[in-house]
Amino acid sequence: MTTTLFPSYQLPAQQMPAAQPSASQLAGAQAKRAQLNREAVLSATPVRLLTMLYDRLMLDLTRAEDAQVGENWPVASENLLHAQAIVDELTTSLNVTAWDGADGLLAIYTYVSNALIGANIHRDVARTRESIVLLEPLRQAWHEAAGALPAPQTAPSAEGYRGVA
Repeated sequence: MTTTLFPSYQLPAQQMPAAQPSASQLAGAQAKRAQLNREAVLSATPVRLLTMLYDRLMLDLTRAEDAQVGENWPVASENLLHAQAIVDELTTSLNVTAWDGADGLLAIYTYVSNALIGANIHRDVARTRESIVLLEPLRQAWHEAAGALPAPQTAPSAEGYRGVA
């Protein structure tokens, strides 16, 4: 048996409040969102930045693939270009002397970068899909590695130090 806590009441159509936010409300919300994103990036640990990059890379590739399938070429191109920029960032930040597998990872980044260029130029959804298939296991592995690390220690605030929240 289902009961409602509040009776359903609807205003007549002419009295219904506008459901659409104003342009200034949207602009304010977008500015706040951008500020929160900047703060998240600036306060993130290097490991968290890496996982954030991979998450955004996969989002871009998924959006690009969907746009390619729907033949929305401007959206596909925009997402592929952003994905290329992320792969370039991952490539330039990779220290190939730090560990034995770094050369292999560099080869994957180089291959994916070329595949994304081809996917964009030739409107080739298969190359975008191949990039997703290659990078998704890496994204998962980085998340697993990040989860295995101990949580970063932060200095207690003055309130937390005294036991007062």
